[in-house]
Amino acid sequence: MLKSILCAAIVFLSVSTFAQKITPDWAYNSTIYEINVRQFSKEGTFSAVTKQLPRLKAMGVDILWLMPIHPIGVKNRKGSLGSYYAVQDYQKVNEEFGNMDDFRILVKEAHKLNMRVIIDWVANHSSPDNVWITEQGHLDWYTLDSTGNVQPTIGTDWYDVADLNYENPAMRMEMIKSMKYWLTEADIDGFRCDVAGWVPMDFWMEARAELQAVKPIFMLAEAEEVPLHDAFEMTYGWNFHHIMNDVAKGKKDATAIQDYVKMNKYPGNAYRMNFTSNHDENSWNGTEMERMGDARFALAVLASTIEGMPLVYNGQETSLDRRLKFFDKDSIEWKKMDLVPFYTKLLNLHQTNPALWVRDGSNQAQFLATQNTKEHLVYIREYDKHQVITVLNLSNKKAEVSFNSTAMSGEYTELFSGKKKTFGGSSKMTMAPWGYQVYYK
Repeated sequence: MLKSILCAAIVFLSVSTFAQKITPDWAYNSTIYEINVRQFSKEGTFSAVTKQLPRLKAMGVDILWLMPIHPIGVKNRKGSLGSYYAVQDYQKVNEEFGNMDDFRILVKEAHKLNMRVIIDWVANHSSPDNVWITEQGHLDWYTLDSTGNVQPTIGTDWYDVADLNYENPAMRMEMIKSMKYWLTEADIDGFRCDVAGWVPMDFWMEARAELQAVKPIFMLAEAEEVPLHDAFEMTYGWNFHHIMNDVAKGKKDATAIQDYVKMNKYPGNAYRMNFTSNHDENSWNGTEMERMGDARFALAVLASTIEGMPLVYNGQETSLDRRLKFFDKDSIEWKKMDLVPFYTKLLNLHQTNPALWVRDGSNQAQFLATQNTKEHLVYIREYDKHQVITVLNLSNKKAEVSFNSTAMSGEYTELFSGKKKTFGGSSKMTMAPWGYQVYYK
């Protein structure tokens, strides 16, 4: 009964007194890059990541998202090294990656380059041998089975984790304290929160209020529920990603993209993260090549120029063509850097052209009519005197794409070729299968 009363009080406070989310100014034109520290280099260390910061900065990366950096549980471990998402201690670093000073140096060097660092935070569950259990004996901080033992999150095959009990106010307080630790002790800039939709919303409201009282932070939720934007700047564009996969496979066409963008509106300056790959997609559902084939480049252009923030998963710039192992060592091979120019152009355009920045909805995509609405996609995003025009042939055959718009006038530069083109009234261009062109001014 006492737990229920306390939990109800927390819910009331979340509605009535928690401070409104304050988004850092640097977030609105940022790009994000996901790093799997274990697989990023042969060393699999923070120091190896630090060495690559200048390269990532030059490629146009603003925010570094590091997959969980904490010690991994041993009990019920999957594979030889275990899952990053089975956290054994929320206030320590995985010794395989280095020590706390190595991590602080990574953050400090990133800040020198005007880059931000967010870490993956696993609030829904911990490892079954987390220090909260083994050293502190807090079984009541967990969801227990009929025999009084910790259990995985119901409905999953995550036998290597233990589900946390959010009806316990003491656990909530310790979780927020642990999150604060990384702000004060390592000066990180925010969190990517794993399965955020499975954690009570009132907890996120409470956490956001307390965390942003320490310093300006950026919060990314691995979820799509719109109410989460009260506590998070950005949520996942999962549905959008699945639509892109289906378009590549011929299961859906360009009209599905238009319908999604027109219907998918969010409150205030909230926005989605757009991607053609990430750690889940790569390891469990397949590489870009498997899921998208030759369409992957056009869809990466779409993800970078439509509303939201573009994500690059480590290795995409080297045409990563295999599924990285999740529970074992499986280093990325950096033998070729063939797509660095491609991503550099896309990310730098997102950084520098205000038409692509997150705003109040005034620069939403304007879709233009084409002679083939199922295969051709043309849209304009504009702000003030800035414009970005994206032209996509979402088919596996050569096509002539024609469109007309009074919004286009004057000389534009094509992003990938650097060639100049004058628009005004009707336009027609020949495009390769799965072709893409981006014009800006």
